[in-house]
Parts: sequence; structure tokens; C-alpha cells
Amino acid sequence: MSIQETSEGPTESMRVRTIDPADFNEWRRMRTALWPDQTEHDMARWRSRSDATTLVADRAGHGLCGFIEIGERAFADGCETSPVAYVEGWWVDEDCRRGGIGAALVRAGERWARGRGLEEIASDVELENETSLLAHEHLGFVEVSRAALLRKRL
Repeated sequence: MSIQETSEGPTESMRVRTIDPADFNEWRRMRTALWPDQTEHDMARWRSRSDATTLVADRAGHGLCGFIEIGERAFADGCETSPVAYVEGWWVDEDCRRGGIGAALVRAGERWARGRGLEEIASDVELENETSLLAHEHLGFVEVSRAALLRKRL
């Protein structure tokens, strides 16, 4: 399934599409910016999933400026259906934020999920990341709960 969205902004044109092998280095760069501890193994494990996709936003002229990773989960807090689409990762380069690229990525992800027959999409945000929470809410996500995750080394 090919997902593509073209958007004209005030200064440049942007296209959202399914990732291809030539995008690997740019995807790794952005993924590392989002998750500094991620590894090549993490990326390979993600790529091997048949129930997930990575969509990317082309930077006008060269390279990429954003990505979204969406997969299926059996359930998500606050959702009423199963399975659900889940935003596992969402990134837009700082110099391209607030221009509609993040929204275009989410819309493309929603189309991917609808194409799989899914009825809901869920996501999560770290409690201190107010910017991400506001971006999600702006796109129609509704906060359903808050949590602090805990651990204890044995």
C-alpha cells in the first residue's frame, strides 16, 4: 500500500510517503534524535514487523525532515476496539516544526490504519513533554490517563 500526501506550505513543498531503503541513514539520524539509546537491532526489529509502517516526510530539495512509526497493538488505554493503531514514534526536525509536517505525518498514519480496518489510534507522551501533548491534542487526540512508570533493580 502506498501512502502519499503532498502539502504546500508558505515556503516549501513537502511529501509524506512510505519509507524506502535509500532513506535508512536519514531515518536513523532522526530516530536517534528521538531515542538516543536506540540501536541497529531496534531498527531491524521494527522493520521486520508485518503489522507496522514507517512514513517519512521529504525535506524540500534533499533528505528527510520527519517520520512517524505506527503499528498495531492488541489494546491501548482508553480505546474501545481491538486491535488499535499506535503511534510508536513521531519526529519532525526542529527547523521544520510548526509548519504542518507533523500533522501530515499523522494524517498519513491514520489513512494507513483505516486501510487495515482499524477504528482507533492511540499514542503516548512523556509527562514533562508539554509540547508533544499539545501537538497531539491539536490533532484530535484526547488524554485518557497519566502514569508514572516505576522500576526497582533486584
